[in-house]
Amino acid sequence: MSTTSLRTRFSRLSLLDTPSICRQCLTSTPKTPLTHRQFSTTNPLSSKVGSSPLIIPESVKLSIYNPPPPRHATRTLPQRTVTVEGPLGQVTIPIPHFLNLTIASPPKDSEIKSSKVIITVNEPNDKPQRQMWGTARALLANHILGVTEGHAALLRFVGVGYRAIVQDGSGRFNEGRKIVNLKLGYSHPIMLPVPEGVTASAPVPTRLLLEGINKEVVNSFAAEIRRWRVPEPYKGKGIFVNDETIKLKAKKIK
Repeated sequence: MSTTSLRTRFSRLSLLDTPSICRQCLTSTPKTPLTHRQFSTTNPLSSKVGSSPLIIPESVKLSIYNPPPPRHATRTLPQRTVTVEGPLGQVTIPIPHFLNLTIASPPKDSEIKSSKVIITVNEPNDKPQRQMWGTARALLANHILGVTEGHAALLRFVGVGYRAIVQDGSGRFNEGRKIVNLKLGYSHPIMLPVPEGVTASAPVPTRLLLEGINKEVVNSFAAEIRRWRVPEPYKGKGIFVNDETIKLKAKKIK
């Protein structure tokens, strides 16, 4: 038996063993190209945080700066900046090039004086753009709240001899600045300069109040102070930020 006849017989046997539907698919040549079937027929959901509009009070001014296009070809486009200016100060935040901000001002005859900002992205199906969609909206909301009311962090010192004192700085680098002097049971005091844009006050020795218009800077300085005495779970001693609590563990009794 020749090789050609063997190949023909094996091909017929393989087609006979397959179901009729599969046999038709194998033998027939489709006129139109096959398309991949999608398991989900619903459209991808947009960001719930990013799609919600931002309310801008009358006392807040929001401006967008678009840098000029680069002269030479480059892979990375220059980022735009958004400036939020209010009664307490001014904050600038960079935003990616794929984010679009639309400011809707109220009518002149309307009693509502606040305007709205709607944030959109160029490609809602792109995962990195969806991730930055809600992040940019949350950052802008924090800055709008910061320039109108401000952000605050309250630190509580729990422990024998734990206290904080706010005093004027001295020396070459800290002259003219405020210093937070921490007494936390070490053999030496801990001197931390207050960052620019943050106001520190100690109403009582065991409480330290940090205030500022930038939430990130305020919380970062609070975390830096907390790092010196992280709350421990056996005696409950340490530095607690805002409403932070800790669950105490049972002591090991031999």
